Amino acid sequence: MKILICGLGLIGGSMAKAVKYYTEHYVYGYDVDMDSVRKAILVGACDDGGDKLPPLGMFDVIILAAYPGISVEFIKENAHMIDKKTYVFDLGGVKRTVCSVGFSAAEKYGFTFIGGHPMAGTQFSGFTAARENLYKNATMILVPPSDIDVERLDFAVKFFKAVGFSSVNITSAEEHDEIIAYTSQLAHVLSNAYVKSPTARRHNGYSAGSFRDLTRVAHLNAKMWSELFMDNRDCLVPEIERLAGNLLEYADAMKNGDPGRLEELLYDGSRINDEIKGE
Repeated sequence: MKILICGLGLIGGSMAKAVKYYTEHYVYGYDVDMDSVRKAILVGACDDGGDKLPPLGMFDVIILAAYPGISVEFIKENAHMIDKKTYVFDLGGVKRTVCSVGFSAAEKYGFTFIGGHPMAGTQFSGFTAARENLYKNATMILVPPSDIDVERLDFAVKFFKAVGFSSVNITSAEEHDEIIAYTSQLAHVLSNAYVKSPTARRHNGYSAGSFRDLTRVAHLNAKMWSELFMDNRDCLVPEIERLAGNLLEYADAMKNGDPGRLEELLYDGSRINDEIKGE
């Protein structure tokens, strides 16, 4: 097949590398940063590419690996040029914002739009961080329109499994954004806020696995994550407020000199963790 990947950062670059590593498909890389395009062609992640869009009607699959706002603009400006046989996937971290526009455009112009979110990544960004095995044994979340044809959904599942994903979960845009606010976005907020303590600068020699694990995603692409957080703020803000409230319960138990309450809180958190992990 002929595949267009729009955006050659960590996610799009890794997708390009995976497609070329695991399949025989042709890949065209589009990015406004020509340096990323040149690197992708040089290492064989793309067969060709550029900073100008090629004729969209020639592609069987179009993958949008960009910020949600950019993907929305791409769909609005180019949907009329996409062939009816084409599958369009977006790989952004929020789904309601993009899927509402994608589903509407697909219905109007006849192509297939499916939202997607690969459950894989690193704290680094850009094409230099991309690797062909980023999605190996990872989960791909797909958000198809409610009335999608079974054969089209089957195509999407098989496509992503072919590039390394071990499983594919099907969900709605609403459920995706609600859960991802907790499992991913809240973790990034917590990690980023955690390192703002002045004590963090004195951690050398006093830190081990706990510090490393909690600070891993403190380093992030501020522009991208800011957009993701704002797009999903109705789901994320309640999670932040719930976490803040929970933390204050521990502080209050200690300030009040109540070891029994503190032990109760710690035991409850440990119990819940064991339950959700099946231990």
